[in-house]
Amino acid sequence: MSSQEIGQDRTRPDPRNHVETGTAEPADDRPDGYAVYGAVLLGAILVIAGLLVGQLVSLLLAVMITIIISLPLSWCAEGLAPRGVSRPVGAFVGLLIGITAIAGLLALVLPPLISQAEMLITATPGLVHAVEIKLSHLTGVRPGHIAEQLQRDAGTFVRSPSRLLGPIASLGLSAATATAGLVISVITAYYVAARPEPLIDGLLSLFPADRRPATERSLHRIRTAWLGWLRGLAISMLLVGGLLYLALRFLVGLQYALVFAVLSGLCEVVPYLGALASGIPPVAFALTISPSTAIVVLVIYVVVHQIEANMIGPLIMSRAVHLHPAVIAFGVIAVGEIFGFLGLIVAVPILSLTTILVDELWVRPRNVR
Repeated sequence: MSSQEIGQDRTRPDPRNHVETGTAEPADDRPDGYAVYGAVLLGAILVIAGLLVGQLVSLLLAVMITIIISLPLSWCAEGLAPRGVSRPVGAFVGLLIGITAIAGLLALVLPPLISQAEMLITATPGLVHAVEIKLSHLTGVRPGHIAEQLQRDAGTFVRSPSRLLGPIASLGLSAATATAGLVISVITAYYVAARPEPLIDGLLSLFPADRRPATERSLHRIRTAWLGWLRGLAISMLLVGGLLYLALRFLVGLQYALVFAVLSGLCEVVPYLGALASGIPPVAFALTISPSTAIVVLVIYVVVHQIEANMIGPLIMSRAVHLHPAVIAFGVIAVGEIFGFLGLIVAVPILSLTTILVDELWVRPRNVR
């Protein structure tokens, strides 16, 4: 072997060493700061996601309320279509009918309602004091100072009306925001009812062709359930409010009967919990008259809500929504925790939507297999 070959053998890598040690992987030259930057970026993403959740919940509620408002307008447009009325005109007629009905009802009920509400607010300290005295006679406990505190607060605000500017401004801002949101929802609902085809076609285009018939069926079921809920809710509010007003006004002769009846009718939008909450003020007010009057008012509330539950629930609500009363009772609490107060107003539509989607996406495919 020549000296040149010996030199080449020295520079050639030993195969045995390559097998034993393996190929060395490149070292990670990234500085430790990359991990810090990644952690900061992840934290920022989580914070932004947390902030967006609240906004997304509000957006979902706004979209749901808009769709619910559009349903009766769409129903009216479809009913007038066989008479040769175009869909936009039919939806506009439905909007005018709804606004006229609400305005007429407010014009009929609002003046005496405001008058009785003002009288009730003025008499609240005396009523609270009377309730404390009644309870002290029944329980033997010395009456507290709630009525005196209310009287002092009322006197303070009367002497210094400037203290009311803050609460009034806050309430005014909230009322203005709610009114503006409602107006935007109504206008958007009209356009949805006037031309629903682009929205429906766009939604169906998000699904594969073989899933579109099931999606159309789900949309039809949701529409039927929500229309049934609206119809049942309107009947429940009128029935409960009317029966309570007649019973409290003419059977008991209770003052402020209209206020209590309207409050109970409005609270029908929240199943079960609304009926329970609306019964507390009239029973407490009747207790200032006598314990027997309070018992009579309580019995009237129980009877009226039993009539509503056994007539409206089975005949209209259950057939359209297909929800067990226990599911509604527990679901309302869960929806309120997730979506807040506005979620309580549309708790039944949210529950029916969830039930239908679970049935279409989970139950039916498993049964087919």
